[in-house]
Amino acid sequence: MSVTTTSSSSVGATPRRAWRALGVLLIGMFMSLLDATIVNVALPTIRTSLGASEATLSWIISGYALAFGLALIPAGRLGDRYGHKWVFFSGLALFTVASLACGLAQDGTQLIVARVGQGLAAGIYVPAVTAYIQLLFTGRTRGKAFAIMGAVIGVSSALGPLIGGLLIQAFGEANGWRLVFVVNLPIGVIALIAAAFLLPAGSESLGKSEGVDGLGLLLLSGGLVAILVPLIEGQDQGWPLWTYLTLIGGLTLIALFGAWEVSVAGRGRTPLVPPHLFSHPAFTGGAILAMVYFAAFVSIFFTISILWQAGLGHTALESGVVSIPFALGSIVGASQSGRLAARIGRTVLVIGTGMVAAGLVALWLVLMLVTPGTLTNWDLLLPLLIAGTGSGLFIAPNAQFIIATVDRQDAGAASGVIATMQRVGSAIGIAIIGSVFFGTLSIPGAGPPTPIDLAVAFTHSATSALAVSAAFAVVSFLLVFALPQRAAAGGPPTSRGTDQAPPGDVSLKQ
Repeated sequence: MSVTTTSSSSVGATPRRAWRALGVLLIGMFMSLLDATIVNVALPTIRTSLGASEATLSWIISGYALAFGLALIPAGRLGDRYGHKWVFFSGLALFTVASLACGLAQDGTQLIVARVGQGLAAGIYVPAVTAYIQLLFTGRTRGKAFAIMGAVIGVSSALGPLIGGLLIQAFGEANGWRLVFVVNLPIGVIALIAAAFLLPAGSESLGKSEGVDGLGLLLLSGGLVAILVPLIEGQDQGWPLWTYLTLIGGLTLIALFGAWEVSVAGRGRTPLVPPHLFSHPAFTGGAILAMVYFAAFVSIFFTISILWQAGLGHTALESGVVSIPFALGSIVGASQSGRLAARIGRTVLVIGTGMVAAGLVALWLVLMLVTPGTLTNWDLLLPLLIAGTGSGLFIAPNAQFIIATVDRQDAGAASGVIATMQRVGSAIGIAIIGSVFFGTLSIPGAGPPTPIDLAVAFTHSATSALAVSAAFAVVSFLLVFALPQRAAAGGPPTSRGTDQAPPGDVSLKQ
């Protein structure tokens, strides 16, 4: 089976093998995004099992998200050059092996390294998902495929804590957290076998692909890592001088990255992030929106999981159950987002981010007003349901509206930038929220703390952390108004990281 380019008018019903291929691709997408949140409920047991520090817990989440984001654009270029099938296959294979390494980790450092490997692998194969949707589907069917992908993104992220809780409950705290990672092995092997047979190969490139801007990638990676290190380690180390110097160094590297990208573009070469994209104020606002929204979205589960287990003494499963309203809301919101986006345009994003902001503000008020130790999942049900529904409405269609702010020929590059900003936002959000949470954590008394002491201390810290998450959500709501009222139909273009628009629709040829 190979991919051939055809015109839209010559394409009839979408072949069944295209939908089967989409199923394989979405298994990979599901695994990568599930692993972004499934670990949250395992953090308290990882802390006790491995003797992990508070900074290590943040690195386990942030390291994955950062590596994921930084790999997206280069991987898209590799797919254009060498074929998306084998880039997807290689990335998924590495992800499966890295999952095993996570499960076998004997200390916090090993787990962080394996998690970074997982994130890197996810960033390698995820761009192939959007590339194949662009290749295999046309017109409204393509829009439907992108809507399904958006639903998978929202649902997989929201279901992570519940699935993690079930695994830890079933296999015990000592080894259950390892199953959170090892469960990827059978799924990954099945997906790899299916990918080998069901994903089309052949002339699947969407356009000319130039080499990766290596120095640009190095400057961006170094800058972001230098910013994350003090944000994560600073509180644990007592904010010594080196943390401030490292933060300044990181910002300097980001500035040098911007100057280098302008230089690369001026020489007629392909930069990692085309600077002219940011000549569109609406795109700049949309890119910041993507980063800030994901900083708020991912950090919710981090805060609640630690509060529920370490502070209130609940099990991992009980912690996962708390997320069910958010998950259900995400499913409902995602299922309606495509229809509403076509009908009311940007208003669906306004409603979505407004509901997330309202839900998180309500969640913050609940923690602030309810007596510590008496907090139950029923107290959080309505705020999480509202926030989850809003998240489902936003996540599926948001990329379409942000990409609509740039010229059509820049759509591929814009899509890659937005996907990267989402993952970078997740990493920075966890770093900031973790610093706030543990920085405000103070357990009184010289002896062993009582359950009430723990409940009071952790509830206070969670209240402070959720205040920051809610602030991120409110900023996201305001930034939505920078986007256009309408986006092009048919779903976003592939996140290839190139400047070329797709030359035409494609179909499967046996």
